[in-house]
Amino acid sequence: MLLVKKGFPEEDELIMCTITKVQFHSVFCTLDEYGKSGMIHISEVSPGRIRNIRDFVREGKKVVCKVLRVNEEKGHIDLSLRRVTESQRRAKVDEIKQEQKAEKIIEFVAKSNNLELSKFFNEISEKILKNHLSISAFFQEAVSNPKMIEELGLDKKLVKSLDEVVKQRVKEVIVEIEGKLKLTSYEPNGIEIIKEALQKAQESGKGNIALRYLGGGNYHVQVKAKDYKEAEQILKDSTEAAIKFVIKRQGEGSFARAEA
Repeated sequence: MLLVKKGFPEEDELIMCTITKVQFHSVFCTLDEYGKSGMIHISEVSPGRIRNIRDFVREGKKVVCKVLRVNEEKGHIDLSLRRVTESQRRAKVDEIKQEQKAEKIIEFVAKSNNLELSKFFNEISEKILKNHLSISAFFQEAVSNPKMIEELGLDKKLVKSLDEVVKQRVKEVIVEIEGKLKLTSYEPNGIEIIKEALQKAQESGKGNIALRYLGGGNYHVQVKAKDYKEAEQILKDSTEAAIKFVIKRQGEGSFARAEA
C-alpha cells in the first residue's frame, strides 16, 4: 500500500498485518497500514488449546487483527487474531482491496502524466482524506459526481485524466450489513420514547438505514453503503444513538451484529 497512516492505531481497530516472526508463545507482525510492529500472544491466536502455533500462522501470511492495547510511549501494540469475526475479516480484506485499486488509479494517472508518484500520491490523498474516510470511497462517489474531482484543485489536464480513469475502472458498489436492535422502556410514555429513539437512529443513518419491527422490542437494522468501513460506522452511530436515548430515559437497549 502506498498510503501509510500517521501515529498509532486505536484500540478495537481492525488492521491488516503481515506475520514476520513466529515464536513458541507469540507472533510478531507488521501493521501494513501504519508501518509499525505489533505482537499477538499465543492466547490471542485462536480460541481453545494450541498445540502448535504454526498450524495457525506462518511468516509472510496476511491476517486481519484487532488492536487490544497501545502503549505509544514504549511503542508496543498488542493484537488479537481470534477476536476478529469472519464477517469482519472479509470486510477488512474487501476494504484493503478497494484501496489498492484506488491507489492503482492514482499510480496510472501519475505515470500517464510523467509525474513523480510519491509526491503526486501524497498531494492527492491528503486532499481526499480531509473529507472522506478512504480514497476508494471518494472515487466511488465521484463516478456519479465528477465535480468532486474538479474540487480537488488539480491542474485541468490532471482532472480530465483522473476523471476518465475513474469512470473506466470504478464501478459503484453497494454493500449491506445488518443486525438486531432491542429497545425497552418502562415509562408510561414508553411507546413515544421508543419512537423517538428509532428516529434518532434514522437521523444518524442519513438515509442509509432501514428499520423493521420484529416483535418483543426487537428491530431488524439494515445499512447500505458504498463500502464496509462506511457501513460499519453508520451502523455503529445509528444503534448507539437509539440506545443512548432510551438509557437516558431509564430504559434498556442492546445491539447484536448479524454475522454473514
